[in-house]
Amino acid sequence: MKKTLVCLAFISSFSLTNYAQDFTKYVNPFIGTSAEGNTFPGATVPFGMVQLSPENNNYEWIYNAGYKFKDSTIIGFAHTHLSGTGCPDLGDILMLPYTTHIKNSATQYRTLIDKASEKASPGYYCVNLPTEAIKVELTATEHTGIQRYIFKNTGAANILLDLQSGIVWSKKDINNRVLESDIKIINNSTIEGYVKSSTWVEKKLFFVIKFSKPFIKSIVLDSTLHRKFSLSYQMQTGEFIETRVAISSVSIDGAKRNLIESENKSFETVKKEANTKWNSYLSKIIVDGNKDQKINFYTSMYHLFVQPNNIADIDGNYRGADDKIHLSKTKTYYSTLSIWDTYRAAHPLYSILTPKKDGEMVNTMLNHFDETGMLPIWTLWGKDNFCMIGNHAVPIITDAYFKGLLSNEDKKRAYLAIKQSLTKNSWRKYNWDVYNKYGYMPIDSNVNESVSRTLEAITDDWCAAQIAKEIGNQTDYLFFSNRANNYKNLYDKTTRLFRPKTVTGQWLTPFDPLKYSWGMKYDEYTEANAWQYFWHVQHDVNGLISLLGSKNNFKLKLDTLFSKAPDKKNAGLDISGMIGQYVHGNEPSHHIAYLYNYAGAYYKTQELIPKILKEKYQNKPDGLCGNDDCGQMSAWYIFSALGFYPVNPASGVFDIGVPSFKKAAIKVGNKTFTIEAPNLTVDNKYIQKILLNGKPVKNYQITYQNIMQGGVLKFDMGTKKLLLQ
Repeated sequence: MKKTLVCLAFISSFSLTNYAQDFTKYVNPFIGTSAEGNTFPGATVPFGMVQLSPENNNYEWIYNAGYKFKDSTIIGFAHTHLSGTGCPDLGDILMLPYTTHIKNSATQYRTLIDKASEKASPGYYCVNLPTEAIKVELTATEHTGIQRYIFKNTGAANILLDLQSGIVWSKKDINNRVLESDIKIINNSTIEGYVKSSTWVEKKLFFVIKFSKPFIKSIVLDSTLHRKFSLSYQMQTGEFIETRVAISSVSIDGAKRNLIESENKSFETVKKEANTKWNSYLSKIIVDGNKDQKINFYTSMYHLFVQPNNIADIDGNYRGADDKIHLSKTKTYYSTLSIWDTYRAAHPLYSILTPKKDGEMVNTMLNHFDETGMLPIWTLWGKDNFCMIGNHAVPIITDAYFKGLLSNEDKKRAYLAIKQSLTKNSWRKYNWDVYNKYGYMPIDSNVNESVSRTLEAITDDWCAAQIAKEIGNQTDYLFFSNRANNYKNLYDKTTRLFRPKTVTGQWLTPFDPLKYSWGMKYDEYTEANAWQYFWHVQHDVNGLISLLGSKNNFKLKLDTLFSKAPDKKNAGLDISGMIGQYVHGNEPSHHIAYLYNYAGAYYKTQELIPKILKEKYQNKPDGLCGNDDCGQMSAWYIFSALGFYPVNPASGVFDIGVPSFKKAAIKVGNKTFTIEAPNLTVDNKYIQKILLNGKPVKNYQITYQNIMQGGVLKFDMGTKKLLLQ
């Protein structure tokens, strides 16, 4: 990437106590905006509802976030976006300033951007539109997007307001996206309204738009639907117009109240406040590394906190999954919950860096249960799109439960929600009667991804068993513990893999362990093949080792996974970032490199982690090897660069990998957890011993309590490859 594209400064000194540095200077929002990353570079604040960003296009899979770095034209700037997802939606309230002529209303208007002028930093984005002779700047509060258009010439000017536009699967879907609307021009400086749309989910968005300069006239560009407008101005050289767009899922009055966040504040003040908010999160970890390491690390921190999004209004009102208005006591209701992805590492990381918010996220999941009778699977704008498999709100809730992050009221609600979600036939992807009868999901029981669904369910069952045991419900503890062993029912001793089985107990034939599946009819796996899903027994790795007969057999099978040549004849999206059959670009593989520890081959993990960090995360637009998936890819980087990772994300245990920095420090409340590896070098890349507060760590694991109590985790690095004695 050319140096002219992003303004980056670098901190020259490292201090474990100096948290007043400007860490936003390490963030490159353009990372992940090419290839399959699907991130966006626009302006937002941590967990903000508004994500104001440029859009190069609004259909096709590669534009799920609306933006691709390679493009030299844009269609406008929209106020809501998804970061790193595999499906499209949002892209609401598209606006574009222009001085040239829109030929006709049926043609999507686009204009050139000057790539050399394009800059982005947390809470800010700017670019020049050379054809229009306009500079555009963006910033945001939690609920308000602010745009500043600076006109370089005197003359007629316009602002396009497109409320029909949104990010969809195909061009034909744009015209069908909006189901209903009510848009009113209150006066020549205020427009407000409501749009109901449907793409991934059906949602209602209410808005109020304020213009700093009154428009002379407004023209409706789509005479039938009245959702596209051109607002006309007469501008002087150097004059600017600011637009402030506040949004709400509740009502127009809610949007008006949300506008208070930026009221009587200049653009520069809002931009500065956004920067301060980002620094308050980015400064939770300080690392000492080279330039690219720091940029990758703090950009990962940035992507981690872009979502989930608090969609409650500033007064705490929100529209729930039941389409009714509710009041949140915490004034938070989180959505964009990509739970199948984020339960693995993002939520365990939230529990360390923002434990209060992690508890609030669980409260949201329990509220969702109250509104629907089931825990959420994948929510957007408060609605469940039921994407992916398993019910991984369960491990997130369990993790928070045992870490003490839930109120007494939420702890009481938690087990009821978990048990009902894992036993009631309220979700089309799991027939629990069938599952309980066979001890697995049969391939011929009218389900797809039967092996993966079984292997994802066992994680949830183990979690349910732990809470049942904690509250003294022995019957449920035994029931869920038994189901947590269902993975054994699909183990085929011949192939030594988990294999699809029929209702009669017969193995599915023919069977190709290298064939990738994407949830189509009779597919066996989820965005993966048999080799990747063999390791999906996160709660019982020792049980998995027992199936293979010995730790050495387990190690040899891992060796085969990482060396077996990729067979891409059936590959497609999400099968990326491969090392042998290991797929770092998709989540089921994320814990696998740490499994060598369980075989005692610690040095193998210590060789793989730096390789993945270096090859699969790079400081360039196509620097991510797969979708960021709402911060999960980034969470893997953060944990792994620090030197540990949660193989079982609901256990409160972290497995040691290898540190990437000679020194790092995590703020945990008013304490600090420091990670030191003073003799780490290119040659000294293997751990010789580990000390936690001066005492040896013998099992290559630390706990959540170890971290939150503060202290020092010290690594003695050397050249010797250590094996379990």
